[in-house]
Amino acid sequence: METATSVRDLLFTLLLKVGVASSIAALLARWNTFRRVLFTEKRDPDQKLKLMLFMTPPLIVGVTLRLVGGPPYWFADLSLEGAFLMGLLGGRVVGPIGGAIITIPALISHEWLAMPAASTAGLLGGLIRQAIPNKEDLWNFGPFTFLNIPKATMRLLGKAQLSWEMAPLAACVGLELGRVALVLATKPKWLFALDARWDWWLTLVVIATLMSVAAPLKIWNNTRIEMNLERHQQLLLKARMDALSSQINPHFLFNTLNTVTALIRFDPDSARGVVLRLSNILRRLLRKHETFVALREELQFIDDYLDIEVARFGRDNLEIVKQLDGETLEAFVPSMLLQPIVENCLKHGLAPKLGGGKIELRTTNRDGRLHIEIEDNGVGISEEKMPHVYVEGIGLSNVRERLRVLYGTDFNLDIQSRAGEGTVIRIDVPALVPAMQTVG
Repeated sequence: METATSVRDLLFTLLLKVGVASSIAALLARWNTFRRVLFTEKRDPDQKLKLMLFMTPPLIVGVTLRLVGGPPYWFADLSLEGAFLMGLLGGRVVGPIGGAIITIPALISHEWLAMPAASTAGLLGGLIRQAIPNKEDLWNFGPFTFLNIPKATMRLLGKAQLSWEMAPLAACVGLELGRVALVLATKPKWLFALDARWDWWLTLVVIATLMSVAAPLKIWNNTRIEMNLERHQQLLLKARMDALSSQINPHFLFNTLNTVTALIRFDPDSARGVVLRLSNILRRLLRKHETFVALREELQFIDDYLDIEVARFGRDNLEIVKQLDGETLEAFVPSMLLQPIVENCLKHGLAPKLGGGKIELRTTNRDGRLHIEIEDNGVGISEEKMPHVYVEGIGLSNVRERLRVLYGTDFNLDIQSRAGEGTVIRIDVPALVPAMQTVG
């Protein structure tokens, strides 16, 4: 068995070995499926199979490259470290099976101890995973865990408590020393070792083995932390949206019930029709909360609401005009987007106006963006009140906040008004496809 003959060559090979291990870990972390496997601590058989399918191919390539390329490519062989990692992450079944698979090329080259050694490393990793009470402790193992050895020793002697991150460290040291012992005790070609001799160089080899296991774990742990932050941001977004919706719904229902109360006094038949419309509205509000709904459904909701308001104002006094692009009806918009705006048109624009009133709804789809216009010919908004329109009104302030939360800066909400002539509210948002119906 040939070994490295100079400190420079050995250091270069060991650095390349750690670099390859880190590169493979970073490459795997870019795959969403692998990221989900990492994020799930209690893995089912399917996830364990996915873990093995992702990790074994690059490790097989590394063993093959070492066999074909010779000494310049010895750094590529991570069979022992890879099998141990699969055991730590996948358990005592995935580790040995994965270790056996990645050493098939070595077995074909008559390295008879390669497969048993790698399977033993995988089994040891699986046993450590099984023994650790809190599986999160595995992720505490890092490149500088050895600095905690004095602290772990004092903790064990003083409080009889084990520091479980020391278990992978001890296992890595034991595996490398055991590999060297096997190489020296048997025929050299039966097992590969980077530097099979008992001297101070072996310390460097052991450190490289530790780093080749610890570096991937740290990279993947950072990936898990990022995914956890993303998950919490999504939960925060959903909680924020629910809070905004809870402000809109009672506000809307309170005004609607006032309308029903007024109608009951002088027109019971109309009140009965309003109650039927109100039941449709309540069914919508009591359904499971949806962040996005089809524009067609949102317009149906507006129809029910406007029917109530038409009954209140009288058909001769309120005119509803719709100019809808058929392509926009299946686009998705935030739930309860239009109702607060239409309510503002009625309450602040048309209610104070003597005589009839008109509301126009217009939708278009241009360049992948949905454009919605709601226009009334009411009393308008004075120049003095325009700067405070988002502060004093619950409806418009909530609409703008919901759009900001959902779209960031990729939306436009514009209000143009002239006192005595009316108000136009324009909304411009991305035209979401059906696959993006639900968020959060």
